[in-house]
Amino acid sequence: MTSHIAMWSGPRTISTAMMRAWESRGDCVVTDEPLYAHYLDHTQIQHPGFEEVVRSQSTSWQEVTQSLCGPIPGQQPFWYQKHMTHHLLDHIDRAWMSHLRHCFLIRHPREVLASYARRRESVTVEDLGFQQQAEIFQFVRDELGQIPLVVDSRELLQQPSVVLRKLCSALGIPFMESMLHWESGLRVTDGVWAKHWYDSVVQTTGFEPYRERLFEYPDEYEPFVQEAMPYYQTLFTERVLSDDSSVQ
Repeated sequence: MTSHIAMWSGPRTISTAMMRAWESRGDCVVTDEPLYAHYLDHTQIQHPGFEEVVRSQSTSWQEVTQSLCGPIPGQQPFWYQKHMTHHLLDHIDRAWMSHLRHCFLIRHPREVLASYARRRESVTVEDLGFQQQAEIFQFVRDELGQIPLVVDSRELLQQPSVVLRKLCSALGIPFMESMLHWESGLRVTDGVWAKHWYDSVVQTTGFEPYRERLFEYPDEYEPFVQEAMPYYQTLFTERVLSDDSSVQ
């Protein structure tokens, strides 16, 4: 049975809502973006709350990854780790990853870009994490010999019970109805960056119904979508509901 679960996503992919779902089980510890402080300290990219984030976690990737493979805090049976793909920088050794079961949360590039661009004054294609996600997917499949489990955020919002049941089944973990509901507000398990990024999810008590949105972002960002689409499509074909719908 899977105990240590790593979920890899880019930003703005309802990854925090997914973390809420796992924490709501009651038998699962969650960790919010454990490599974030190392990422900022190493790259010096000025994200909102830069100094506070760097102070809030260890900036040693060796220390962080060793901990992520170790005993589960609180002696719980499961540990859900929410990871951003772009936080796994090239110099970080991947050997630790063999101790975890890896999953991937994806979202259409236009939806990601439209949401992310509202939060940052400038955006790069690297910020969106699509290439990094595809590279991690390939490593998990080819080097670790795992079947990567992929969840598409639109399908998760459209059919949360169905998608979570399939994901849990693939992980060998019993599904719990409690994964579909949670109390609103911030959590002590949220990173200190929550006040900058989590304003939408803190109002929720479950997965919000999927709504079609306008994709509003500067025209100069459109090439980012075209660059990201092949990576997204690669993972989309492998998602847990691969017998349903198609890329549009």
